[in-house]
Amino acid sequence: MRHDMLERLLSGDGGAAADHVALGMLLAEAHNRSRERINEALRPLGINVRGFTVLLALPMYSPVSQRDLIGHMGIDKSTMVRLIDELEDAGLVSRERAPQDRRAYSIVLTRRGEETLAQARRITEQAGEHIFGWLAESERGHLVDLLRGLAEHSATPPPPV
Repeated sequence: MRHDMLERLLSGDGGAAADHVALGMLLAEAHNRSRERINEALRPLGINVRGFTVLLALPMYSPVSQRDLIGHMGIDKSTMVRLIDELEDAGLVSRERAPQDRRAYSIVLTRRGEETLAQARRITEQAGEHIFGWLAESERGHLVDLLRGLAEHSATPPPPV
């Protein structure tokens, strides 16, 4: 259940500033709860949402260097290094010399990584259905459009005050 302060902010009695803060808090709460639910579902596989996201990205961009993966995913370098280290320690990915540049390494799924990715897809499909299944398909599409617009709009600097 949402906490008291958020409920009070959502009531609309605090003015425009409170309304904006409440929307941000509500988005954060939805994000945190969905992440928690999916992390719980993935835990038996020894991965979390971030690790799963890396596993999803590898077939999309393969072969891919760690540097290029950072660019594709928008994850900072130290976080990516830690994620790849964790996945490599779990036997899900390996670093292999890139044929086009002997100084670089390509990140590739191992056989175990491919199997884990397939299992994780099934698990997250079920978890996602629990989280989002109450929405009609058109509502999901509308939500994606709204969130995409919000992300794009909030990336631009505000006008000077």
